[in-house]
Amino acid sequence: MTLPFYVSPEQLMKDRADYARKNIARGRLVVVLAYEGGIAFVAENPSRALHKISEIYDRVAFAAVGKYNEFENLRVAGVRYADLRGYSYDRSDVTARGLANAYAQTLGAVFTQESKPLEVEIVVAEVGPTPDTDQIYRLTFDGSVADEQGFVAMGGQAEQVTAGLQERWQPEMTLSAALSLAVELLGRDPGGGPPRQLGTAQLEVAILDRLRPRRAFRRLAGPLLERLLTPDDPTTDVPHTDDPRPGHHDVLTNGTPAPGDQSPAPDGPEDPEGPAAG
Repeated sequence: MTLPFYVSPEQLMKDRADYARKNIARGRLVVVLAYEGGIAFVAENPSRALHKISEIYDRVAFAAVGKYNEFENLRVAGVRYADLRGYSYDRSDVTARGLANAYAQTLGAVFTQESKPLEVEIVVAEVGPTPDTDQIYRLTFDGSVADEQGFVAMGGQAEQVTAGLQERWQPEMTLSAALSLAVELLGRDPGGGPPRQLGTAQLEVAILDRLRPRRAFRRLAGPLLERLLTPDDPTTDVPHTDDPRPGHHDVLTNGTPAPGDQSPAPDGPEDPEGPAAG
């Protein structure tokens, strides 16, 4: 009778961690950083449908790197958790800390009990009424939670981007300065070569706007994003009202609301099953 092959628990956990870490490092970077008016999310992502950055609830957002199908399932579960908690108790009871704890339990259980860990790394952020009350939580594939102060970078070469943020990030940066810094660091060549010029078509950008009364999440695109990333343009922030056009107002593009247009934003979060909610 042959004996089963024995692997020590320490080696098994190390192999799982190495497997997940190696595959996550292949993904494109995501940078989350605070600015004077809220929290900004910047990702190198040319897809207009498969999002790395998404709304979870009124003032809570989600960003991820790794396998899309795995972090999309986590995102949908987060939206359902937030909806149920907000409906059962109060909307103010939906917090980034509570969502991070729920994600940590799921990630930790999969890492220890399943044969393959989830190849994801995620950030859950909540914008507060003041910069001191902003919350940014980073969760790794094994369920570890870190309370980040000011900024976080995930994905391939995240250490180099983090070093750049530590040197140059300031808590009172304008939105345009924060976005320009993030895009510059995303375009750096880790081998020391010339930097890449990332255009708006290659970027996925969103914010949690502190001055919006309820739903703080908005995506940035089009001429507005171009102006924010242009060094000699005077635009430093986004309008706090939505674009003067019909339809779903989760994207700000031109930044020029029509006079007297104060249409309220929709009350519900992004459709958890829709392709634009990724």
